[in-house]
Amino acid sequence: MATFLVTGGAGFIGSHIAETLVRRGDQVRVLDNLMTGKKENLAPFIDRVEFIEGDIRDLDICRRAVRGADHVLHQAALPSVPRSVEDPLLANGINVTGTLNMLLAARDAGVWSFVMASSSSVYGDDPRTPKREGQEGKPLSPYAVGKFVGEKYCEVFHDLFRMKTVALRYFNVFGPRQDPESQYAAVIPLFITKVLRGERPVVYGDGEQSRDFTYVDNVVEANLLAAESGVAGGETLNIACGERLTINALLTAVNGILGADIRAVNAEPRPGDIRHSTADVGRARRVLNFNPRVPFLEGLRKTVDWYRERS
Repeated sequence: MATFLVTGGAGFIGSHIAETLVRRGDQVRVLDNLMTGKKENLAPFIDRVEFIEGDIRDLDICRRAVRGADHVLHQAALPSVPRSVEDPLLANGINVTGTLNMLLAARDAGVWSFVMASSSSVYGDDPRTPKREGQEGKPLSPYAVGKFVGEKYCEVFHDLFRMKTVALRYFNVFGPRQDPESQYAAVIPLFITKVLRGERPVVYGDGEQSRDFTYVDNVVEANLLAAESGVAGGETLNIACGERLTINALLTAVNGILGADIRAVNAEPRPGDIRHSTADVGRARRVLNFNPRVPFLEGLRKTVDWYRERS
């Protein structure tokens, strides 16, 4: 039985990871400052989790949280491009300094593996699709800069200190528990809740920008593969489904599942947004034997069902 520390474990992705680990019978510790995470995400299994309320910008808290852990799954972040544009200093403090603190604490505690949640935003203005590791462009937001710096810190800690570090570049993760009410809400929970209410969602730009939407269960599996694999040290890997979908097509799909015909309101494009983002996951397949088990439409139906039950 292994001990896992999940930073940001009360958040959307982190809580899914924590729940899977609990079901497997592992020892699970969660570190979260509840800035964007919610304890209610852990409610069904909170009695089987050691919860530490604390901030990764505090090195002492990081050292306390990592003590005795075998694996660190580092999900804690300020997870928003628009918010990073509004407050670059906050984004840097959490996404860069916080990640460095966790790496230092994990190194000194002698953890076996450290897996960092990175982002497709690091590809920036590179126009090539699908996106491949090593073909990064110019970052378009402080969020992208922070994630890229975190990746590089992981590489350096692997090379200098022989830590097993892996950075996973997530592509537009979605699923149950994603917050639709925040002003920085992701597009899928926002579209679903708007259509359920009969309201018109906002689409920034013409809606022909494309994304590689990735159901959360695929991301959970990638984290466990990365943590427990003996061969992935120092790697940075795309985690996605390899399917390209425009924002307009996404709204059509949501309407189709719900039997609705809600049209969008178009607004000006947002600064920092990438135009097209589709992943090549070949490297993750080779290194981790990663194979996304839940395709987009199946994941979207599961997600719609979850929000519909709570509407």
